Amino acid sequence: MTVTTRGTLPSYLTEGPAVFPQGFVWGAATASYQIEGAARDDGRGLSIWDSFSHTPGKVAFGHTGDVACDHYHRYSDDVGLMTDLGLAAYRFSIAWPRVQPDGTGPINPRGLDFYDRLVDRLAEAGITPYATLYHWDLPQALEDRGGWTERDTAYRFAEYAAAAYARIGDRVSHWTTLNEPWVAAFLGYGTGVHAPGRTDPAQALRAAHHFLLGHGLATQALRAAGAREVMLVINSSPVLTPEQVADPAAEPSEADAEAAHRVDCLLNRQMLDPVQRGAYPEEVLRIVERYAGLGHIHDTDLRDIHQPADLIGVNYYNPCVVRSGPGQPSNPAFPGTEDVEFVATEGPATAMGWPIVPSGLSRLLVRLSKDYPETGLMVTENGAAFDDVVTAGEAGPRVHDAERTAYLDSHLRAVHAAVEAGADVRGYLVWSLLDNFEWAEGYHRRFGIVHIDFATQRRTLKDSALFYRDVVRENGLA
Repeated sequence: MTVTTRGTLPSYLTEGPAVFPQGFVWGAATASYQIEGAARDDGRGLSIWDSFSHTPGKVAFGHTGDVACDHYHRYSDDVGLMTDLGLAAYRFSIAWPRVQPDGTGPINPRGLDFYDRLVDRLAEAGITPYATLYHWDLPQALEDRGGWTERDTAYRFAEYAAAAYARIGDRVSHWTTLNEPWVAAFLGYGTGVHAPGRTDPAQALRAAHHFLLGHGLATQALRAAGAREVMLVINSSPVLTPEQVADPAAEPSEADAEAAHRVDCLLNRQMLDPVQRGAYPEEVLRIVERYAGLGHIHDTDLRDIHQPADLIGVNYYNPCVVRSGPGQPSNPAFPGTEDVEFVATEGPATAMGWPIVPSGLSRLLVRLSKDYPETGLMVTENGAAFDDVVTAGEAGPRVHDAERTAYLDSHLRAVHAAVEAGADVRGYLVWSLLDNFEWAEGYHRRFGIVHIDFATQRRTLKDSALFYRDVVRENGLA
């Protein structure tokens, strides 16, 4: 079955100017393996993404992150681009293999030197750094010992967090432990489309638990060292039935509502409830027990995991649409979803094939604020890949990316609508600052508001970047 999505916002979200609260944080986000390059410079060890991308058939066109955007050498110029755009915040990730090449043991000072230089350059530009400790580049040496399926990795992660904070914590107040642990667990260990490429639902469920344990232990280490703010970033989506996509007020059937509830527990609440509330949803525990047993969940784990985030980071791209589907096998990315149909959608979509549903972001932010009212929210990723065309202009190359500009406009209005509805949203970080290595898609999927010519490393501000610059300057949309 397919369902048609609405690519524009309902009228009540689009009328009039959208001015954001004073102090709303505007910025951009990137990730280490996707932009840094310099894969073997200054003592950096191998990550699982180095191994995965160099394995034939794993990444489109055989692309790797060996060079990427060469941000490791061009970071100062890239900070200059942020300054030109008026950004107040920059969310970057630290490459664990730069800090500890083997994931444990001695610290590599040359690896941390890079983040020293980056943070100092950001300070010169008046841009607030938001450091993410894990954006998927696990040291390969730890994967060889079992990776995130082993609880020891969570303890090694906490040690690494303390080492990173000891070096730059005097200048970095905003820390994120994990980026999208659901993706890292279920696409990395369940479906195998991401590194490390394993395909075992039991391993994925164990990895998910150990990611959360790593968050809890690292949060304790950061706070003991003096960290002011710790954030957990999740890939969150509203889980809707086809009727709710067409009409947000629609009441689904009992069977469809159960399917949506089960998927919501696996996608959203599995990652947030243990951290924010200290317990897994019962539906999740039943599925974990059936697939993996409960032996990997130790008696004190939930006490350690229950370290509520100061902010919840929300990465939003599209809703998840499901309905009851008797006889359907379990989705490999969602163990325990027998008899659930994941519904394809028709309508406007990005180059990734992801449906464009900005109202889903409003719905999600309002829901999260109601579910976790004690915790503020930040949109830490939102953006779109389109097939950009570079044209010649009098002053140099131009990229007239009208689709991306429209995407950002509609989603920013959706964020504003959520704020107006009472959601405690503190800021918005566009994904992404730069075109980059887009994981298994390689370099042919471009999310950046800055175009990268990967042959020459030339940077060009796209029209969407100029649009975003105006939004930042005006603290809203006309």
